[in-house]
Amino acid sequence: MADLVIPSLTYRTGPYGGSGVPYSDGFTDYLTLLNERDGGINGQRIEVVECEYGYNTDKGLECFEETYAKGALVYHPMSTGLTYKLIPIVHERGVPLHTMGYGLTAAADGGMFPYTFNFPAHYWHAASAQIRHLKEISGGSLQGKKIVHMYHNSGYGKEPIPTLEKLALREGFELKLAPIDHPGENQDAAWEEMKAYQPDFILLWGWGIMNEVALKKAVNMGMPLDRVIGVWWSANESDIKPLRQYGEGYKAVTFHAVGTSFKIFNDMNMLVYQTGKARGDLNNIGDVLYNRGVMAAMFATEAIRLAMEIHDTTDVTRSMVRDGFEQLKMDEAKFEELGMEGFIPGVEISCANHAGEGLVSVKQWDSFTRRWVQLTDYYQPDAALIDPQVAAASEAFASSVGMNRKGCS
Repeated sequence: MADLVIPSLTYRTGPYGGSGVPYSDGFTDYLTLLNERDGGINGQRIEVVECEYGYNTDKGLECFEETYAKGALVYHPMSTGLTYKLIPIVHERGVPLHTMGYGLTAAADGGMFPYTFNFPAHYWHAASAQIRHLKEISGGSLQGKKIVHMYHNSGYGKEPIPTLEKLALREGFELKLAPIDHPGENQDAAWEEMKAYQPDFILLWGWGIMNEVALKKAVNMGMPLDRVIGVWWSANESDIKPLRQYGEGYKAVTFHAVGTSFKIFNDMNMLVYQTGKARGDLNNIGDVLYNRGVMAAMFATEAIRLAMEIHDTTDVTRSMVRDGFEQLKMDEAKFEELGMEGFIPGVEISCANHAGEGLVSVKQWDSFTRRWVQLTDYYQPDAALIDPQVAAASEAFASSVGMNRKGCS
């Protein structure tokens, strides 16, 4: 019988299924590995409770209630809209929520959102890194440049707008907003505007089918893809491979490495893939979103392991797991121990900082080798710009949902 319940809120169906499947497979396969290799975590087996919600917020809330009743210890909703709804709920019920690189950016303020975490980087880290890179390749100035923010017309796509507006004022570029409505297939009107506007650069913040359509439209318009830079949710292999050689040069920000050159995959191959215990059909191993699912599961299980150590018990509660998340400190030696050396820079979480270091690099698609290549070192976050925004936004969101600041002692 399993002792640790970890839910997997999935969307394997619908217009976002192509993005939801690889992430969910990686997440579940890592947890299966721990059960097969280690007997779980410190002898406590893991039960993965999967609930399909089709990227529908109302159904996602139903999945939350269903899995919560089964004793779920931590949540990864994989949706910014669902995250907005869950934040006050997890705050009230005391269950940790890890929205890795998505969700409410202001949740970086741990003093206000004690149960919500968005490390190792959030949307505003991504937006500032995109602009920093464009500035670098433009000779150190974006003065007078025309930059389009083409985004999924939802909370996710709207999250970076305040940061981009401040950056436009500071750097002197013209920012044009181009919202694309759900599910993102119909983009004709937006691209007619692009043809007339002739932007210097496009920031792509799509999800699911929207990404592939947007990239094909850019190619058809004759815009070099090295002038299009996506956020990390617009850079899965399924987004760019359909373009074949025409996808050459597309860029995106990232907070982790890709590929299969990590020791963890040796164990997963022997104990999960070759034994027929993998969740999917193995086509996604090493892809961006598969690896991201692996990483999310790794953080969850290491937080649980740390919670056991902090509280000297294997019978951990949700609030204990929250303590594990808030005291996570993982350096290069720890990642090497886990078989993921070089996968991600070190991470350290505290009460005040639930976003971690916010380190972001830029990768680029090589259409010949059909793989991503890291193009830059990791950028340090623009704290002078971001921190005041987080402080203001956290107060505003908390007030809107009736939350009060817990603070940090």
